[in-house]
Amino acid sequence: MDPTASIFETANQLASEFAQRASRHDRDASFPFENFKELSEAGLLALTVPAALGGLGAGALIAARIINIFGKADPSTALVLSMHYIQHLVMAKSARWPGRLARKLARETVEGVALINALRVEPDLGSPSRGGLPATTARRTETGWRLTGRKIYSTGAPILKWYAVWAKTDEPDVRAGLFLVPAGLPGTRIVETWDHLGLRASGSHDILFDDVVFPLDHEIDVRKPEDWLVPDFTQATVHAIFIAAIYDGVARAARDWLIAFLKQRVPSNLGASLATLPRVQEVVGAIEARLAVNARLIDSFAGDYDDGCSLSAAESNIIKLTVTNNAIAVVEDALSLSSNHGLARANPLERHYRDVLCGRVHTPQDDATRVQVGRLALGL
Repeated sequence: MDPTASIFETANQLASEFAQRASRHDRDASFPFENFKELSEAGLLALTVPAALGGLGAGALIAARIINIFGKADPSTALVLSMHYIQHLVMAKSARWPGRLARKLARETVEGVALINALRVEPDLGSPSRGGLPATTARRTETGWRLTGRKIYSTGAPILKWYAVWAKTDEPDVRAGLFLVPAGLPGTRIVETWDHLGLRASGSHDILFDDVVFPLDHEIDVRKPEDWLVPDFTQATVHAIFIAAIYDGVARAARDWLIAFLKQRVPSNLGASLATLPRVQEVVGAIEARLAVNARLIDSFAGDYDDGCSLSAAESNIIKLTVTNNAIAVVEDALSLSSNHGLARANPLERHYRDVLCGRVHTPQDDATRVQVGRLALGL
């Protein structure tokens, strides 16, 4: 018997519950706390925590498939979960993560609802992947680091227990990198700014730090700025896989709704369901082709990562670009066949469309990927 079967069975059961709540959380832009309580009780928050530390020890392939299941049900939940999974995979792989802290966070995740995300984006800096130093500053004192700054798009803000904050030091020779900051410390404030077109339940609010004190030994990985020109391989690669898995899941939800609609819709002038029309069958065939390509790309790349194959950042970025654009095209095709029905708030397709468009804004954006790959091809 496949030892992972029970994991997928549990995920599918939870996803069914999440899907029923998704429209309400989307409408209210409310955070799905209950989803994460259930994920914790099922042991799925610890999916990528090493087995030696009490977790399930899953690699990128199993995690991507789980994220895909939840992306189909509620992509906001899947996004928060994927960021948490990434951090635990990075902890397990990185020699720079202090072992004591990695073990502490692993234990907390196994025992309860203890999520972590990396807070990187700032109002002026934008995405760190495009270069530049953060304005958020960590000042070293005798009693600890003192952090001041503002982070935007902090996914999962209402529920996070830990922040991996991208900041610079105030040292004469400036360094930049990640500091582990416990949530809820004095001087920390969540500003509820998230009012977005899609992924409305992801709680991606701003987090403000006003001279927040945290221990000196919570410095995770802080280097000279030039040492960050090459991003962390695990972080960048797994991020691309998981983002692709989320939006492919959204596209699959749209496909499933469309199939049911086409079978049930019987226009009086046709006297048969829309599914009988050759033009409809052709569009649905194109949808199936895109989803088949997506599945192969995600599974093969995640499997290669787990197997230790030599992979490049450019290839992972291409997969993210290809899968997310395929997903958007799937939902647009579904809209082309459903007309006003697809855009009605009473049907989920309009929500899937709003959600899937968010695939374009995740790092790396499409233009950055194309420039990177173009320069490589040109030898520049």
